[in-house]
Amino acid sequence: MRKIIYSLIFCIALFPTGALADEREVYIALGDSLAAGQTPYSQIDAGYTDYIALQLERNGKLGHFSKELTFPGYRVGNVIETVQSEEAAPLLSEATLITLSAGANNLLPLITHNPQQGTIAFNQLNANFSLNEVRTQMGELLSLINEKAPKATVYVLGYYFPYVSVHNEQAEGAVEAVQLLNTILKQETERAGYIFVDVYEPFEQQRATYLPNVADVHPNQLGYRIMANEMLKSYAGNEGLILPIDAMPAPNPKTLEEILQLQRESAVEEVPQPHIVLHTLDQPRPILV
Repeated sequence: MRKIIYSLIFCIALFPTGALADEREVYIALGDSLAAGQTPYSQIDAGYTDYIALQLERNGKLGHFSKELTFPGYRVGNVIETVQSEEAAPLLSEATLITLSAGANNLLPLITHNPQQGTIAFNQLNANFSLNEVRTQMGELLSLINEKAPKATVYVLGYYFPYVSVHNEQAEGAVEAVQLLNTILKQETERAGYIFVDVYEPFEQQRATYLPNVADVHPNQLGYRIMANEMLKSYAGNEGLILPIDAMPAPNPKTLEEILQLQRESAVEEVPQPHIVLHTLDQPRPILV
C-alpha cells in the first residue's frame, strides 16, 4: 500500500466526552493534495478541509477532524488502498462526515501544459481511457467507504479548471476533459447515495486570483475558501456556515523540513502539538494534485 508522506493538520478539536460527542461531527478527509491543503508553492497550509473543520468547530458542530488519510498525488486507486488499510479502519468506523477529492491525478498527468507559451496538449484517447478508469474505481471507492464508514455522510468535491495561462483556443479540449471528469464524479457520487459538490463555476469567477502560480495547479487560501464554502452551503442548506474572508486564519505555510523540525521539538519537549501531525516515507514528495 502506498503510505502517506506527510499531512499538516489544522486540527481544531479532539474527541469530546459524554453525550456531546453524539451531537458533533467526526470529520475525516480523504483524497489528494487539495484535501491535504498543498499551496501553489509546494508547501502545506490550511486548505478547504481545514476551513470546513474550522467553521464546524466555530458553530459547535465538530467533535474531531483528521486529514491524515490525505496524500499529495493520490489517484482514485490510491485512495482505495488507503480506505482498505489498517490505519484507516478506526478513523473511518467512527466517521460521521467525510469529504473526498480524487480523480484529477488520473487525468492531469496526461496533459502537457506550457505556462510560458500558454499551450496545452494531450491525447484524447488516453484521456478517455483514464476517465473510464475513474468511473469504475470511483464506484468501487464509494462502495468501500459505505462499508468502512457506515455512519458517514460523504461529500465528493469536483474540480476547477487548473490552468490560467492558456489561450482560449488551446483550452477547449482540456476544459471538456475536466468537465467530463466532474460529470463522472457527480454520477458515481449520486449513484452511491452521497452528495456531489460542484466548485467549477464558483472557481471560474476569479480563477486567476485563486491560482497565482501559473506553473502550478494548486489554489491559494482564497481558492480553498471557495471550495470549503460550496461544501458548507450544501451541508447546511444555506449560507449560515460559510467562512467570510475577514474571518480566515492568517497564512501559516510549512515546508516538509519545517514540519519535521516542529515534530522533533515536540518530541523533545513532550508537549502536545495539536495542529501538526506528520507521516514520513522513503518516497519523494509528489507534485501533483
